[in-house]
Amino acid sequence: MIRPLLLAAAFFTPATAQAVETTLQIELGAQSDFERRGIVYDCATDAPLAVTYINAAPNFLAIVPVAEQPEPLIFTAVISASGVRYASGQWIWWTKGADASLYDATLGEDAEAVLTCSELNNTP
Repeated sequence: MIRPLLLAAAFFTPATAQAVETTLQIELGAQSDFERRGIVYDCATDAPLAVTYINAAPNFLAIVPVAEQPEPLIFTAVISASGVRYASGQWIWWTKGADASLYDATLGEDAEAVLTCSELNNTP
């Protein structure tokens, strides 16, 4: 049985004198249960980074707020030698265990991460 998963996001498009809210909805068909997880990362920035992961085989997505972007970006999993590597335009979000890094692909293949993060564990 295919179970639909809906992703919704609100976007604001500037109009002449007012901002107009526009929404986008994506429906994914999943042949098994899907999982939605929220992970909070410490990236040595002013505020923690909250990332949402959506696993609905064969689609594996990460919704990541990127400081240079006005809205969070939707990343999709791509081939990786280790960990899980997600791509969205020029950005690469790469997770390995409890660590994650954000790369700007326009800086070159050997460029350092623009953001390095560790999962926050709220377990006492």
